[in-house]
Formats: sequence, C-alpha cells, structure tokens
Amino acid sequence: MGSNSSRIGDLPKNEYLKKLSGTESVSENDPFWNQLLSFSFPAPTSSTELKLLEEATISVCRSLVENNPRTGNLGALIKVFLSRTKELKLSAECQNHIFIWQTHNALFIICCLLKVFISEMSEEELQLHFTYEEKSPGSYSSDSEDLLEELLCCLMQLITDIPLLDITYEISVEAISTMVVFLSYQLFHKEVLRQSISHKYLMRGPCLPYTSKLVKTLLYNFIRQEKPPPPGAHVFPQQSDGGGLLYGLASGVARLWTVFTLGGVGSKAATPPELSSPLANQSLLLLLVLANLTDAPDAPNPYRQAIMSFKNTQDSSPFPSSIPHTFQINFNSLYTALCEQQTSDQATLLLYTLLHQNSNIRTYMLARTDMENLVLPILEILYHVEERNSHHVYMALIILLILTEDDGFNRSIHEVILKNITWYSERVLTEISLGSLLILVVIRTIQYNMTRTRDKYLHTNCLAALANMSAQFRSLHQYAAQRIISLFSLLSKKHNKVLEQATQSLRGSLSSNDVPLPDYAQDLNVIEEVIRMMLEIINSCLTNSLHHNPNLVYALLYKRDLFEQFRTHPSFQDIMQNIDLVITFFSSRLLQAGAELSVERVLEIIKQGVVALPKDRLKKFPELKFKYVEEEQPEEFFIPYVWSLVYNSAVGLYWNPQDIQLFTMDSD
Repeated sequence: MGSNSSRIGDLPKNEYLKKLSGTESVSENDPFWNQLLSFSFPAPTSSTELKLLEEATISVCRSLVENNPRTGNLGALIKVFLSRTKELKLSAECQNHIFIWQTHNALFIICCLLKVFISEMSEEELQLHFTYEEKSPGSYSSDSEDLLEELLCCLMQLITDIPLLDITYEISVEAISTMVVFLSYQLFHKEVLRQSISHKYLMRGPCLPYTSKLVKTLLYNFIRQEKPPPPGAHVFPQQSDGGGLLYGLASGVARLWTVFTLGGVGSKAATPPELSSPLANQSLLLLLVLANLTDAPDAPNPYRQAIMSFKNTQDSSPFPSSIPHTFQINFNSLYTALCEQQTSDQATLLLYTLLHQNSNIRTYMLARTDMENLVLPILEILYHVEERNSHHVYMALIILLILTEDDGFNRSIHEVILKNITWYSERVLTEISLGSLLILVVIRTIQYNMTRTRDKYLHTNCLAALANMSAQFRSLHQYAAQRIISLFSLLSKKHNKVLEQATQSLRGSLSSNDVPLPDYAQDLNVIEEVIRMMLEIINSCLTNSLHHNPNLVYALLYKRDLFEQFRTHPSFQDIMQNIDLVITFFSSRLLQAGAELSVERVLEIIKQGVVALPKDRLKKFPELKFKYVEEEQPEEFFIPYVWSLVYNSAVGLYWNPQDIQLFTMDSD
C-alpha cells in the first residue's frame, strides 16, 4: 500500500472490499475484519466529494447485493459491529483509540452499504438481506435474532449512552447519520410513507424504551453545538507526508486497505464545512425526521409525544401518568440555542414545532423578558425574504402568528426599545420599539408578496399577526404608522386598477361573446378582503389604544383622502364609521388651530384631542383574534420539507438526485 492506492478511484479494486462483496463467506470471527476496518481518510465535506465516494463504491455495494444471499457477509459485518459496541463505553473511558476507530469504520461501511441497499430495493428485501447466513445459496435463518431491529436499538444506545469525547465524536455523528439513512426510504416514495418496517421497530419493542432518552440527547446535542475535534486529535497525529493516516500497529495489520486523501497525495486540503457543529446539525435533522413520522395504526408517534411533553429542569411538578416518554431539559439553554441558530431552516422548524406542540415551552418563552433575542432573528428571516426559500419564510411567519396569539407578548414588545437595527436598510432606525419593527417587517413582507409571489396564504398569516397585535399597538414609531397607511394606499390603488379592468372587460364582453374573460371578480373579492382586514386593524388600534398612538392619527390625517372612496362602499361602511369619526374630529381641531402647522404642533393638537374625544362615540367591534390552526394532514407538507432539509443539509450523506421521488431535485 502507499500513495498509489491513495485515491477514491482505487476503491473498487481494493482486495478487502472485493472480499467483503465477493462470493466467499467470511466468518464474523475471521481476522479479516481487523484488516478491513483498519483504514482512515478525511471525511468528505462537500456533495462533490460525497458523489465521488459513492460513484467509486457503487460497484462494490452492488456486488454485495448480488452475493450476500449466498455469503451472509452483510450480517457478519453487522454482528462484528454489534459485538464491538458492547465494549465501546469502556473503550471510551480507557481511551482505547484503536478500538473506537475500528468500530467507527465498521459503522461507516454499514452506513455506505445501507444507503445503496435502500435506494435499490424494498424494505422487505432489505430485511431479508439481514437474515441471510453462510449456508446454501439464498437460505436464511427464520429463528435467528432480528439483526435489523438489533442494529437500530444498538444505534440508539450508542447515541444516548456513549460519552461525547474527542475520540467518540465521529462515531456519534456516524450513528445518527445511519439512523437517518435507515429512515430514508421516504426519499424514494412520492407519497408519504404511513407504514414502514423501520418505523415499526422504532415505535415498539426493544427500541421504544429509548424514546425519551434519544430525544433528550438529540436536543442536548443541538443545544451544546459541540465542534468536531481538530483533524488527527481523535485518534493519532497524521504523518507528515500528507499521504493519509498509517498507524504503527502489529505487522499483521500493516497491510491495511486503502488509506487515501480526497484528490490524492499533495492535493489541497478540502474546504472545511460551513457547519460549526456536524453533530448538532445531524442531531437536529434526525430529531425532525423522528418527530414527523406518521402515527402507527394502533399507536401515536412516541417521538412526537416526547417532544410535546418534556418539561423544564426547574419544574418540580410530578409527571402525569397518562403522558408517556416525557423528560426534563434545561429550558434556558434550549432557548439560548434556538435564539442563536435561527439562520438555518431546521432550527426555525424546531422552534415552530416546540412552540406549536409543547405548551410548557410556549409558556416559558412567552414569560421571558428578553424576547427580542428570539424575535429579531425571525424578523431578519422575513426581512431577507428574497434570499430565503418559501418554507423558511412560512415557518418564521407562523412563529410570529403563534406568539401574537398572546396579549402579554403583544404588550411587551412595545416596551422593548432597540437601537440601530443595521440589517434594516430602507431607513435608518436609530431607536425603535420591537413592536414597531415587527409591524414594519410584516408589512414589508406583505408588499413583497403583492408584487412577487402573490400567495394568499402568506397574506392571510401576515394580516392575522398584525390583527392580533392591533389592540395593543403602543407608541407606534412614526415610520411604522406611515407604512400602515402606505400599505392601505397600495391596496387602494390596486383595488381601483382591478375595478377599472373589470369594468372595461365587461364593456368588451358586450361587443364580443367569443373571447374568454379574466376572472376579475375573484381578484376584486380577494383585494376587498385584504382591504377590509387592514381597515379592521386600523379600527382596532383606534378603538383600543387611540391615546397611545398619535403618530397613527397623524398618518391617517395626512392621507385622509385615501379613505373617502370607502365611506359609502357597502363592504366597508360599517368598519369605516370609527375611522371617519376620528378623521373628522381631528381635522376639525386642526382647522381651528390655523394653517401651516408644524409637525410638532399637529402632534400636540392630536394628543390634546385624544383626551377630548368622547370614547362612547366609537363603535365597538368584536376583538380581532386569529389562532394558527395546522392543516388537516400536516404530514403532506412537513415530511417532504424535512427530507428536503436532510437532502440539502445532512453531513456526510449524498443521494443521487435522479433517484429522489419525494420532491423534485436538480441533477447538478
């Protein structure tokens, strides 16, 4: 061995891999396994490198698919791994680098093989491959232990029980990746999988008792954001020649199979991954996959149950006996991690999941006095809507909607004063309340949607969040007040344009009956719904907190002509009464004060007028309250979304885009 065999392209010719995948059975006690597992190379860090590795090993994997029914070598490899994991915890405590290194390599090979097996055969066929033994061709043992289930349980034990040290970091990541691969059958089905062998194993039997412990471990991995150890620190230092990692083992192991570096000896080091913590990233992806498994026919998803019910470590109340799989975790640490990690889709999806499904988390977060740490990253996602995918924007928006269902939140955000919001570029905001900033960003999102995506669902949720907050609007920043009226102005112009188009279209139809007409009536109906919602938001603020919002009254008076056309409109007459009353009342007071009034003088007159305006003259309307309700079949949205995140974000995993069935993928 040496530099000549230090290339990915040499892997199909490697004698140990050829023996593993060949026609000869290898006993699990054969010294061959020590030789096979004594390799090391830098883990691939990009999809290009992963693709090269997959292409180089696909022939080996397919050869094993063909020969395994006769040899049972896959089962032998798994048994070798299982026997080693029994000593893994002790090896970690004793710093047995070589044993952990070889065990990791066994799992790495298993993961690579499983990925190919899963992409090329059904779950039933895969299960058969786990039962084949060294017997006559195609025979299998019906009474043997269920290796597939045993491997899944072993992975759960490894993730939850092995202490996280420099020497165990990589095997922890690999165990999580292998669990993701086990569940990746979903990628190769267009429809949501509702029954699956791996799902069944995870939801009952020996794996079930590990549910809460696994969810807790994955959450703590996300919280801690542990960075990988420096290259070489986890086992032995690399040799200085750069040709890979050769260990001074006994002479019998000196003929190790390929030790290679990506691109060969002397090539430039691979670009480090952007992710600072592969373990945290992989843990979060697995957690989201588990949380979104469909319920079994006879039992709910236990991982979702665990996510829905866990409590704060400071909560000393007893666990209800009716709630299974619950546990305790440090909410403060979790909150901090969620605030810091919102740049990624998966962290935002986790935040949504916890807020929506776990009432303990929701109550805790709404009671925090530093909500700006959570809300600001969410607002920044919405602000950069052009750079985000639509799912990420939806999740951020729904999070805001859930938060605004709470009146305490709606009051407190106006008490938090922010300085110099650098990412908001439309206008310099040297000082603004969190509430006013939230209004600005949501309105900007509505305006972006009106001109680009025109998504009614996004419109509805934006307006619902504003409506929930409207009764508690306090001391609105003058720019926020201006943007509320500017949005109404934009809607008004759009309404007039569509109305004109509808009128012209109707005239044209009288002269030509053959030309199909655009459905302007539907467009007009949608716009009028949005306009009414905006009027209700303005009205809610005026009737509930007029004295707190002189800037909104100022903006109303400045653009009073906008509202004239809606005074007698049958769709808006009722809601216009209060707005018209406020405009008329304050216009009269300004007229009495004389001409050419300064901004400061106008605001002073408004503040004085608020006290004089009889409140009983303002008509009371039902309180605006909108509650987020998940779709009837949320899995149809969330399962493809989660797997798209896995496909794009998983560390060390690559799937051929041409094989993916769940969603459309580009081939480059």
